[in-house]
Amino acid sequence: MGILSNIDIKKAIKNKEIIIDPMPPEECFGPGSVDIALSNVFYLPKKKRPKQLDAACDSFELLYDKTEANEVILNPGDCILAVTEERLILAPNICGWIQGRSRFARMGLTAHVASSFIQPGSQNRQVLEIANLSKVPIKISKGLRLCQIIFERTDSKPEVPYSKIGRFAKQ
Repeated sequence: MGILSNIDIKKAIKNKEIIIDPMPPEECFGPGSVDIALSNVFYLPKKKRPKQLDAACDSFELLYDKTEANEVILNPGDCILAVTEERLILAPNICGWIQGRSRFARMGLTAHVASSFIQPGSQNRQVLEIANLSKVPIKISKGLRLCQIIFERTDSKPEVPYSKIGRFAKQ
């Protein structure tokens, strides 16, 4: 159908088609997006990684060590995972897109490397793939509103929503 404006997002929230918990403050609502914050949950790369990646490597535990911290430093070239503070619960006909915010992109900090799509019917906190593309270390911390979510309404509901099939549907 189309991307939701801030008016449409607020209507969808009122109608419980979009639930954001905890709800970001009003200043986090842009004309067509909502800024989302980092929690204190980070996944840092393990020192020893598998030599060959295959289907079995698609696991947080195999590639990353979970840590809870108020801040982490990303050195140039580092890539980590971080979990958002907010949990998103989307209706079966609402999907979303994670996008970085330009103020951080201009510093060389990405909010997601490749997996920006949030499936219709998702019910989880988002896992971000954050990379430092700059030549200097960058400190990120809990509460940093690193990314924004753009919501879109689908033309129809999927046969089976992501909440029923997604591997990380309940993150």
